[in-house]
Amino acid sequence: MTFGEQPAYLRVAGDLRKKIVDGSLPPHTRLPSQARIREEYGVSDTVALEARKVLMAEGLVEGRSGSGTYVRERPVPRRIARSGFRPPSGATPFRQEQADGEARGTWESSSEQALASVAVAERLGIRPGDRVMCTRYVFRDSGDVMMLSTSWEPLAVTGRTPVMLPEEGPLGGMGVVERMAAIDVVVDNVTEEVGARPGLAEELLALGGVPGHVVLVVQRTYYASGRPVETADVVIPADRYRVAYHLPVK
Repeated sequence: MTFGEQPAYLRVAGDLRKKIVDGSLPPHTRLPSQARIREEYGVSDTVALEARKVLMAEGLVEGRSGSGTYVRERPVPRRIARSGFRPPSGATPFRQEQADGEARGTWESSSEQALASVAVAERLGIRPGDRVMCTRYVFRDSGDVMMLSTSWEPLAVTGRTPVMLPEEGPLGGMGVVERMAAIDVVVDNVTEEVGARPGLAEELLALGGVPGHVVLVVQRTYYASGRPVETADVVIPADRYRVAYHLPVK
């Protein structure tokens, strides 16, 4: 087999990946042995081994002790809906993240004061080292972790106010828009940028993924008259969920 310019192990991995995706190698099927890959593709043992490592890092196959390497079950992606939907009485952060009246789940959070990193400071329009309230969320669906979120709010806006802690006080859990309105800060715009990257070790540990799994990252920022008042990173396992946007037509 002629492999051209691409490294041989990537070409072998690509061909095996195609067979997994199109169903030629269905879930729970044993991946061809290293010797079989070597023979079929005319490559060395090293190339065959590296190709298998690529598929394992992508989460397409898994090793079973004493048995071999098998194609993993591919989960049917579930939908995480995001839209302009807002209940009249406000919403918990989990309800805002799902933005779906039929959403069900539980969540937990913890808040602490922190110093803004360079990246967070740039997103909030403040100086690195300025104090922010950092809140971390873990969202669960039927007990399984489905989503992580970390938000930052400048204490120059919320400090020494009843809404300084997003999940405590009279408006705890009501969401950014309602909480800011309570201190006369009118949120009038929100932006979201969606990207993908390999999950960090601590993220994959929490989400139940394996090394190499890809996550979707929704970078969200709320604005009041052009001033950022909250920014957050929402991390979602890409193999199990799809982000669906419902955009109202004005």
